[in-house]
Amino acid sequence: MTDSLDTPQAPAPDERPRHTPGVSIRHTRAKGEPRFPDGPRADPAGSHFERRIRSFQPRRSRVTAGQADALQRLWPKWGLDIDGQRVIDLTELFGNTHPVVLEIGFGMGEATAGMAAADPDTNILAVDVHTPGQGNLLNLAGHDGLTNVRVANGDAVILLREMLAPDSLDGLRVYFPDPWPKKRHHKRRLIQPEFLTLAAARLRPGALVHCATDWEPYAEQMLDVLTAHPDFENTRPDGGFAPRPGFRPLTRFEEQGLDKGHVVNDLIFRRVPHGDRAPHEDPQPQ
Repeated sequence: MTDSLDTPQAPAPDERPRHTPGVSIRHTRAKGEPRFPDGPRADPAGSHFERRIRSFQPRRSRVTAGQADALQRLWPKWGLDIDGQRVIDLTELFGNTHPVVLEIGFGMGEATAGMAAADPDTNILAVDVHTPGQGNLLNLAGHDGLTNVRVANGDAVILLREMLAPDSLDGLRVYFPDPWPKKRHHKRRLIQPEFLTLAAARLRPGALVHCATDWEPYAEQMLDVLTAHPDFENTRPDGGFAPRPGFRPLTRFEEQGLDKGHVVNDLIFRRVPHGDRAPHEDPQPQ
């Protein structure tokens, strides 16, 4: 995932100014005010939680007019700041009891929107910290009437650890995470044993963990870590990589990588039943 910390830390929600519908914030925003008063906050968890190595890094990027409009209109309805202050009722969040899949790092959201449209009976809780991507996914969802998408802003680890109940998820998707290619940065990679233990505590038995990457050394590490973890089993009888399933759309990013000769590897593992291993306490990823 990537971040877009464009402004100083936003004030508390009840102190944030309200925007006037139809008026561009770009022309009315005073210095120090958030770009999107009713939209995603720059640092929703603030200083409530420990400082630790994260798998994403902040970066600035321009928000288009269409993305800004979607953030202003749809964030109050379909957006969620990861503040770590409450446990989410997913039935209330989506307005139904359909299964919920967590997607971490959705980029610009085209693949997420495509999967949501193809499977309207599955809810997708999509997490990222990149403001243009959040706006783009909301724009796609609004245009196509995708009521089974919710966009979460912030740290996925805090979301899993503090805001989701045990056994509340029916799947986890991590597509093309930052590979952190330099050896000294490998500790920043998301797919680590501690993260998988945390995710397992929120996944129902039988839930699928689906990862994809075009960075072969990271793919090998993912395969090793998932294979060694007692909470998961490979859906491939040969214990290797899976072919790209039809439900994962081919994105522009992936096509560009394939054009450059990159090899894309998919991994699909299943959460084993709880009775297959001894219970454990919730982890504290570092």
